[in-house]
Amino acid sequence: MLKVTSVDGTVIAYERHGDHGGDPLIVVGGATCDRAKTRPLAEGLGGHLPVVNYDRRGRGDSGDTSPYAVEREVEDIAALVDDLGDHVVLYGHSSGATLVLHAAAAGVPARAIVLHEPPFSADTDEDRQEARDYAETLTALLSANRRDDAVALFFHTTGVPADAVAEMRHEPWWADVVALAPTLAYDSAVMGDLSRGGSLPVEVATRVAVPALVLSGGDSPDWMIEAGRAAAAALPHGTHRVLPGEGHVPSPQTLAPVLTEFIARR
Repeated sequence: MLKVTSVDGTVIAYERHGDHGGDPLIVVGGATCDRAKTRPLAEGLGGHLPVVNYDRRGRGDSGDTSPYAVEREVEDIAALVDDLGDHVVLYGHSSGATLVLHAAAAGVPARAIVLHEPPFSADTDEDRQEARDYAETLTALLSANRRDDAVALFFHTTGVPADAVAEMRHEPWWADVVALAPTLAYDSAVMGDLSRGGSLPVEVATRVAVPALVLSGGDSPDWMIEAGRAAAAALPHGTHRVLPGEGHVPSPQTLAPVLTEFIARR
C-alpha cells in the first residue's frame, strides 16, 4: 500500500496493479466502494495496462477531514496525479464518474477521462425531486446515526426491492457497507442531489478540455444509457459507447480492450 497526502492533510491510500509501461489508469469508485471493492476490476485491468486503485477519503485506509466538500475529493485526485506524474487517464464508475467529471473540469491534469455510467437523473421535475428527497432523508438518517437504514435507503433508491434489501441486511458483507455509510452523503454531494436534483451538470461538462469516453452497459436501463448519451453530447470532446451484454458493473474482460484502444488513440 502506498500513500499520498492531500492539500488539507488527509492521507489517501492507493495501490498499483500491472507491470506495464505507459500512463496509469486511476480507478475512481462509486458509492459503497472502497479499494477492496474495486480491486477485482483493477487487478483484471492490470493484466493489460498499469492501474492505480485508491481509497476515496473516508474509506478503507484513507483518512478523512471535516467538513466534506466535493472540492476536497478533487484535490485528492490531484494529489494522486501529482505523485504519479501528469500523464494519467482517469476512469470513474457510477458516482465516481461524476467525481472524475468535476476533477477534469477543475483542471486536474489527465490525458483523457472515462466516465462509466454516471447515474444522472432524467431532466424532469419528478426525477429531480426524487433525488432531493433521497438526499434529505439520507442526511436525516446519518444525523441520527442510523447507518443500517441509510444503506438500506441507498439500495432501495437504486432499485433493489424492499424484500431483497431485508435479506441483504443478513449478508456477511453488510457490515462492511454500513461502515462506509457516511460516505453515501459524499456521493450524494458529488451527484448534486440537493443542488440540481442529480441532473447532468452541463456547465461542468463544457469545461472539460480533454478527450472523454462515456460508457454504458447494453443491458442497463434505458434511462442510464440516455444519461450516458447526454453526458457525451455535453462534453466538448466526448464519445459515447455502449458495451453489449454488460450491465452497471462491467467485467474486466470486456472493459480492458475498450480502455486499451481508447488510451492508445490518445
